[in-house]
Amino acid sequence: MDDRRRGLLIILSSPSGAGKSTLARRLMAWDETLKFSVSATTRAPRAGEVDGEHYHFIDESAFKRLVADGGMLEHAFVFGNFYGSPLAPVQEAIESGRDVLFDIDWQGAQQIQKGPLGSSVLSIFLLPPSIAELKRRLVSRGQDGEEVIAKRMQKSWDEISHWDGYDYVLVNADLDTTEERLKTIVAAERLKASRQPWLLDHVRGLQREFEEGDT
Repeated sequence: MDDRRRGLLIILSSPSGAGKSTLARRLMAWDETLKFSVSATTRAPRAGEVDGEHYHFIDESAFKRLVADGGMLEHAFVFGNFYGSPLAPVQEAIESGRDVLFDIDWQGAQQIQKGPLGSSVLSIFLLPPSIAELKRRLVSRGQDGEEVIAKRMQKSWDEISHWDGYDYVLVNADLDTTEERLKTIVAAERLKASRQPWLLDHVRGLQREFEEGDT
């Protein structure tokens, strides 16, 4: 039996504080063949950031050329800089049977779903168990001041309102439980007939056996 398959483009989205980044790391630890999509940006590298690992750092003219040539799966202008996901490395990975993981918002997810790799998308949205718990998690991280947390909370409803544009929606009340459900979803999606291009040849081989009287 042949186990070749077409790779998945796995999108994880959630409001800030709902556990998206933590669960993305857990998925990567569960399956080391998962490739994390590295975004391109026009902003300057920060201290400790490595080109090609944290971001692909390119200038604005190069970024705009990629967009014009259809070389970006999704892109956005955020706080004075462009950010986007280059198409070529993702397409190469998927065609070779590797899954690519995206940690992006609903706007990026919509762009990818409507793009050239839309048929390979597996989209998952994470909801918090409550708004109060979402705020508690943001505060407990200790990374942001009150003003930043207030802005994140204000933006959270905009994110949550797009929950129905995803293939799967999970309420992340418990990280371990949500992690197991994510693994189940990914494992099942990998086994879909549409992901198994070798199945047609296999069925034709079975048909030949019947026609040749080998049963």
